[in-house]
Amino acid sequence: MKIYVAFLLCSAAPFAAAGQSAPVLTAQQKPAQAAPAQAPAQAAGAKSTASIDPAKEAAIRKLFEIQGINKSFQQVVATMIGNMRPMMNSSLPPGEYREKLLDLFSERFQSKLRVEQFVNLTIPIYDKYFTQDEIEGLTRFYQTPLGKKVITVLPQVLVESQAESMKLGEKYGREAMAEVLDEHPDLKKGLEEAATAPKQ
Repeated sequence: MKIYVAFLLCSAAPFAAAGQSAPVLTAQQKPAQAAPAQAPAQAAGAKSTASIDPAKEAAIRKLFEIQGINKSFQQVVATMIGNMRPMMNSSLPPGEYREKLLDLFSERFQSKLRVEQFVNLTIPIYDKYFTQDEIEGLTRFYQTPLGKKVITVLPQVLVESQAESMKLGEKYGREAMAEVLDEHPDLKKGLEEAATAPKQ
């Protein structure tokens, strides 16, 4: 399972940064209470905002509220789990246990993440790259008709862009592997022998 967890952690950052969209979690899917293990992470997130000017932090939080950060965070988590599940399902040995294991994993993963953690981690990043005037300018923009459309449409644009990018990456990945194997018959032979060798 270490491989799957590592992949999940590595994939979390791009999704979060892009604010990618997926079906919003239902009330049944959302864990009712945070697990005790979350306390250190929440404390660390809160501590990371301590050095930020309170007025600027308030402006950033208002921007996040206008952008619908809570819904976006739920979508990020749902997207990560949705992308992970097929990979884990195909990688785990078949058996009746598999669906239950994946259900429990998804539930436990969601229970460890809270929107406030994400907000507290993201505020210092906005503080680093944007002035308070810029933050307030963004807030005004997202309250305009165009800004509201961006909030509604951009997540789906990013989802579709990522899907097309993945298809392109898979295509070139297959082509690159085929070309390398054609250019190096010794490696192709080694791969074929490894694939047909009896498992120990």
